[in-house]
Amino acid sequence: MKNRMFALLLVAVVLAVPAMAQQTTSTDQTQPAAAAPAAATQSATGKEPLSIEKKEGFWGHVNPFARKKYVQRQLQPVADRLNELDELTAANSKLIKDVDGRAQQGIQLASAKANEADQHAIDAGNRANMAQQTAQQANTRLSTVEQTVGNIDQYHPITQTEIHFKSGQTALSKNAKDALDQMATPLKTQRGYVIEVQGFASGRGQTAIASSQKMAESVVRYLVLNHEIPVYRIFLVGMGNAPTTDADGKAKRTTGGRVEISLLKNNLDQLASTETTAPAQAAPPAEQQQAQPK
Repeated sequence: MKNRMFALLLVAVVLAVPAMAQQTTSTDQTQPAAAAPAAATQSATGKEPLSIEKKEGFWGHVNPFARKKYVQRQLQPVADRLNELDELTAANSKLIKDVDGRAQQGIQLASAKANEADQHAIDAGNRANMAQQTAQQANTRLSTVEQTVGNIDQYHPITQTEIHFKSGQTALSKNAKDALDQMATPLKTQRGYVIEVQGFASGRGQTAIASSQKMAESVVRYLVLNHEIPVYRIFLVGMGNAPTTDADGKAKRTTGGRVEISLLKNNLDQLASTETTAPAQAAPPAEQQQAQPK
C-alpha cells in the first residue's frame, strides 16, 4: 500500500514539474514588457530599445530543446531590428545620394552662371575700352576740326606761276597753257584751295588796268573751261602798272604784260585726308553722312 502511494506521488510530481516550467516561461515572456518603464527612450528606428530576458526558468535549464528555443526567442527581435536598421541605412544612403546629386547640379549650375557672368563682365570691359578709345579718337578729331575751322580763312601760298604776254596781246601762248596745265591738273582731287590771278600791264592809268584785266580774264577762262575749276575759287584783279617787289624786296615797275597765278590752300584738305585714314568706328554716324564743306 505504501509503495503504491509513493508511486502515485512520484507520478504527480513528474506531471506537475512541466506545468510549473511552462507557467514560469510564460511569466518570463510577459515580464519584460510589464517591467519596461512607461517613459522608455526610443531608438533611432522609432521603437523602444531591446530588452534582454535573463531568466530561463527551470525547464530551460533541464530541457536542451527549450534552451534552443529560448536562444531563438532572444535573437529574433535582434534580427528584426537589424533588418530595420539595414532598411533605414539603405534609405538614408539613397537620400544622401539624392541630396549629393542635387547639390552637384546646383554647384554646376552656379559655376555656369558665374562663368557666364564673368564673360559678360569681360565683354562689358571690352566695350568700355572700345568706347573710351572711340571717345579719345572723337576728341582728337574734334580738336583737329576746331583748329581747321579756326584757320579755315587762313590760306597759305603753295605754288606761284607767272605768265608773260607780248605787248598788246591777251591770247595765251603754248608755253603759258603748259604752265597752267601743270598747275591746275592736280587740283581736280583737292579741296580747300583758292587761286589768285593778278594781271599787270605796262602803261598808265585806266589803259594799263584794262589791259591787265583782259590778260587775267584769259587765264581764268582757260582754267574754268579746260580744267573745270569752279569760278568761286578764283579771285581776279587787274593791277595795271602797280609796283611790285622783286626777290630782294625792292620795288619794280612792270615792263610788258604778265599775269601772276598763286595757288593758296588752307587745312581743309588735310582734314579730309585724316577722315579717309581714320577708323570707321571713330567717326560718329552723323559726321559720316554729313557732306564735307568745300
